[in-house]
Amino acid sequence: MNDIHMGHCLCGTVRFRTTGKLREVIACHCNQCRRQTGHFYAATNVKNEDLELEGADNVGWYRASDAASRGFCKTCGSALFWKGDGYGYTSILAGAFDGPTGFKIACHIYCADKGDYYEINDGAPQYEQNYR
Repeated sequence: MNDIHMGHCLCGTVRFRTTGKLREVIACHCNQCRRQTGHFYAATNVKNEDLELEGADNVGWYRASDAASRGFCKTCGSALFWKGDGYGYTSILAGAFDGPTGFKIACHIYCADKGDYYEINDGAPQYEQNYR
């Protein structure tokens, strides 16, 4: 996926534009992702230098673990980003992009933590923990 993609939070205060290659969407079912979003976390990612932010001063960062932070809009609370320490990319929630996106879920990770109220039945590979 090498096209330009744009998106924003619910209220539009934070807007972004990606110009580089996007990774396929990965669905994370870990406890942190489910608690932050109310369901599972479906995200792509882009190299940091290929991400342009408008309203970056309105992005709050929550230190969710010793290894990563989660970015959200301070106005409307939309979950938007995930950044691992020392990584050269930013994960962006797929639902924040303007459509149509052409995105497809490539795999599901941390399925051992999946909520008991839904099934994963889209045919994409499922991993008990991470896929790496």
